[in-house]
Amino acid sequence: MSDATPAAGQAAPEQPDYDALTRDIAEVPAVEVIVTVAVNLMSAAAVKLGLTEEGEDHKDLDEARKLIHSLAGLMDASATEISSFHASPLRDGLKSLQLAFREASVVKDQPGQGPGEKYTGPLYG
Repeated sequence: MSDATPAAGQAAPEQPDYDALTRDIAEVPAVEVIVTVAVNLMSAAAVKLGLTEEGEDHKDLDEARKLIHSLAGLMDASATEISSFHASPLRDGLKSLQLAFREASVVKDQPGQGPGEKYTGPLYG
């Protein structure tokens, strides 16, 4: 249990300035928000696929499937909203994750049934 009051000689932790945070968010273009969310989904999926240094410690294919499927849905929904400059590398990353998922799976999904393939079309590989 922790004491909410700071010890003698310590400053109280600063509370975030929610008004400033709101202003900051208001200044961010929608494309940047979409790309940031996509990159976060890609990073989380890579971790859950075991593609990081820790590898097997964080591997969870059920979680990876959800993240990849969500990323594919976001990419499908935002395809006309973000330029190909932003979309192309994200699509490439999504495809790489889908193929990594297929490779990591013990029981292979049928083409068109893998994570996100509802949105991207079937992958063979």
